Amino acid sequence: MAPEGFTLLVTGGAGFIGSEVVRQLLAETDWTVVNVDKLTYAGNLESLESVAGHPRYRFEQVDICEAPAVRGLFERHRPGAVMHLAAESHVDRSIDGPGEFVRTNVWGTYTLLQEALRHWRTLPPERRAAFRFHHVSTDEVYGSLGPTGRFTEDTPYAPNSPYSASKASSDHLVRAWFHTYGLPVVTSNCSNNYGPFQFPEKLIPLVTLNALEGRPLPVYGKGDNVRDWLYVGDHARALRSVLTAGTPGETYNVGGNNERTNLEVVRTICAVLDQLLPDSPHRPHERLVTFVTDRPGHDRRYAIDASKIARDLGWTPAESFESGLRKTVQWYLDNPRWWRRVQDGSYQRERLGLL
Repeated sequence: MAPEGFTLLVTGGAGFIGSEVVRQLLAETDWTVVNVDKLTYAGNLESLESVAGHPRYRFEQVDICEAPAVRGLFERHRPGAVMHLAAESHVDRSIDGPGEFVRTNVWGTYTLLQEALRHWRTLPPERRAAFRFHHVSTDEVYGSLGPTGRFTEDTPYAPNSPYSASKASSDHLVRAWFHTYGLPVVTSNCSNNYGPFQFPEKLIPLVTLNALEGRPLPVYGKGDNVRDWLYVGDHARALRSVLTAGTPGETYNVGGNNERTNLEVVRTICAVLDQLLPDSPHRPHERLVTFVTDRPGHDRRYAIDASKIARDLGWTPAESFESGLRKTVQWYLDNPRWWRRVQDGSYQRERLGLL
């Protein structure tokens, strides 16, 4: 799959998951990695400071919706594969401004598919056979679960937010480009990610940073919505497995086997902070929990059945929720320079998605 001189195009490589993928690939493979990122509010090159001078790292500031610029990427770098992570990804922001989600997640994916197809058709037979377009998606396309059951790769799509609807649309486009044009695609749908370098609008960094400052810890509704949590380092390794060993046309669900209610997550963060910061004036941090009006259309429960990727590709998560969360909280404690700088005035941990 990855011969000598292999080049991978990673869209969204300055984002949370993308930057983990880039750092991991440069450390653990001999690939050349081209990071393609528009650098919106969630794209942060400071997350890649450790690899900025790496001889196999390239950065291209490109909007994936601009076809001529995307075509130029393929012509300059002649990649052997594409890993497509670039997306608007926060449900609350999609409620406030759905148009940008449609533009990036639907039109951007279409543009990439068209230019990848054009590039793929120019490759010699051996490279054409090895080429992959890996589309990285979310379990939210499946909608909401009841108290039992898990999402499988055959679960019908039922997106409930503008974000999940835009990702479902992009999934369908990717499938169509495989069946109609023969482009060798693979798709992965993941559960909720967490870990170092995550933008502070997401639950775990938001609660961690608010607790550090003694600010309220907002919990939607009763806090009984359930998510399956996946450590970002585990996810990046799963993505590499899907890219290199996945079967064209197939979808692989990636989950952490860590179902928790939102309130359980918040309470666990508080307990970790109580242990790590015994002198904090805000202990016990759980007293900062504040219940707020629920998110519109808030899906009740997500849970991933990741047995296919375990069976077919041999991937299972290495981190438990407890071990991964402790690493994550410790990282935020150790890296105030990073999280202070990413809050540049465009986002100050205010409530989003209030209609």
